[in-house]
Amino acid sequence: MPQDFDSTRRAFLAMAAAGGALAALPSSDAKAAVGGPTVQTNAKVVIIGAGAAGSALGNRLRNRLEGAEITIVDPSVRHIYQPGMTLVAAGLKPADYVISQTTDWLPAGVRLLPERVAMVDGEAQTVATEEGTTLDYDFLVLSPGLVLDHDAIEGFSLDMVGQNGIGALYAGPEYAERTWDAASRFVEDGGRGIFTRPATEMKCAGAPLKHTFLIDDRLRRANNRENAEIVYAAPQGALFGVPIVAEKVRMLFDERGVETQMQRTLTSIDASRKIATFETADGPVEEGYDYLHVVPPQRAPDFVVQSGLHWGDRWVGQGWAEVDQYTLRHLRYPNIFAAGDIAGVPKGKTAASVKWQVPVVEDHLVAATQGQDGTARFNGYTSCPMITRIGRAMLIEFDYNDDLVPSFPGVIAPLEELWISWLMKEVALKATYNAMLRGMA
Repeated sequence: MPQDFDSTRRAFLAMAAAGGALAALPSSDAKAAVGGPTVQTNAKVVIIGAGAAGSALGNRLRNRLEGAEITIVDPSVRHIYQPGMTLVAAGLKPADYVISQTTDWLPAGVRLLPERVAMVDGEAQTVATEEGTTLDYDFLVLSPGLVLDHDAIEGFSLDMVGQNGIGALYAGPEYAERTWDAASRFVEDGGRGIFTRPATEMKCAGAPLKHTFLIDDRLRRANNRENAEIVYAAPQGALFGVPIVAEKVRMLFDERGVETQMQRTLTSIDASRKIATFETADGPVEEGYDYLHVVPPQRAPDFVVQSGLHWGDRWVGQGWAEVDQYTLRHLRYPNIFAAGDIAGVPKGKTAASVKWQVPVVEDHLVAATQGQDGTARFNGYTSCPMITRIGRAMLIEFDYNDDLVPSFPGVIAPLEELWISWLMKEVALKATYNAMLRGMA
């Protein structure tokens, strides 16, 4: 094995181990990893959502704001490691690989209110929950994640996943596991597989592509690819939002015999007949399938729109929070910020984006408690470890300008299918993610 490859391999294994060690540290040891000095304040900070963004920010603010009252509002008892869902849906990991407890990641001194938000009053600076609790805040952070709008697809319901050839990996760990139940039967029997994505903005836009690549590879490993037809159907005009990446994916699909049907939106399913209906420029089109992977439209939680915190003229009907794309600060309520999927910015609905968004929110919020302005800016950094087969991936990183911004230039070529990029996804990413939740990455 060449020396440079071997040294790269050792470096990434060391990084994975370091990430795991950081994640294991108690939150009280995190201060050295947080980017700034502690400040004194009696500010009330409310964070809506205890997912990747909310947990990471809660840890970082706890170590920066001495005397602050920090409350995280989230009804979920489980924390889901969402980057692992594609691995579960391909039979590479069990469902419990992505499951932990919400309280596992929250530091002492941060209050968790296990209730669901009903309304935010930006003028009165209050948050009301469905259970009747009202919280006052000086600063509010929106990080509730997004809503999977399964009801927008006529004839579809989650109890169908795993049956009659239907998969839906986004819906949760159990559904990702059931997706593999359906996909594995397709791998064994062959037939026609249709892989979809929605017309809306979505979390990890590469996930539907990854699932397509992985099931294609599963078929090849089962020596059954010649008995299967794979179709990727999407409402967009390109396979990926970054043109150079879209072209690379198109080339790989061509090489592997994956048919693409662009500008097609899944609107309904007849599971008894195994018929999917797509809206096209020429009207509705029915397609038969043996396996159908459903990715529903995605939007903000209702309270964001009902509270008037959303964009009115962009992403109409989706409800993303109206924030400055560089500071993540609300354009009409300067003491409100957003991070994670909910943020109404052109890029950034990935866990890797959260890693770069959270320090920006931290910088501006901490400065605001002292009557000052922050300086940090989010450049749209988004990362997609694009799995192209089991054991190979492309580590694609880009910004608002669609420029590739590789973290390891000269070591990892972004558009090459590499084992080391697979290692990033399969080994190093989870340790780094866990360290991020602790506020240490």
